[in-house]
Amino acid sequence: MKQIIIATNNKGKAKDFEALLNPLGYEVLTLQDIEEEIDVEETGTTFEENAILKAEETAKILNKPVISDDSGLEIDALNGEPGIYSARYAGGEKSDSANIDKVLSKLEGVPEEQRTARFRCVLAIAAPGEQTETFSGSCEGRILNGRRGEHGFGYDPIFYVPELDKAMAELAPEQKAKISHRGNALRELKAAMPSWLS
Repeated sequence: MKQIIIATNNKGKAKDFEALLNPLGYEVLTLQDIEEEIDVEETGTTFEENAILKAEETAKILNKPVISDDSGLEIDALNGEPGIYSARYAGGEKSDSANIDKVLSKLEGVPEEQRTARFRCVLAIAAPGEQTETFSGSCEGRILNGRRGEHGFGYDPIFYVPELDKAMAELAPEQKAKISHRGNALRELKAAMPSWLS
């Protein structure tokens, strides 16, 4: 079985990729499965730039195909914030709870119809000697006034999905995969899988 690295330490993300790549004869590994310490600095100004940086740098170090993902939340009333800073929006260590608190305080008093937002995800797939390709997906919704639900991670408890009348964190994992930004990006990747990968 050929190996492909997902440039993440998040086992949840890895499961999404396994479902797509195992049938193609790929064993999916994450950065936790390899011995080398790899920490690529995300100096890009867009999700796409950061995804490409992570994929190309990791592929170069390991000499293997790599998929990376950069994703986050864009809130219209905050001019697209937190955007590429979603993971560390509240500063310091990554804290989902602190990030949510910051969003809710910044949106205090903003009426419901102006709380539109989307999750965005860009996947980059790179390998030594191959052209890097990117695939993207998004999910539209609104920011709630408070947390709802027990599932998911990140901003899921305050992200409302109108067509399902639920917060993202109220969805079971398989429901979320059908509509999520990462699920949509993975479907794009599946539909246009680079020929060199198969």
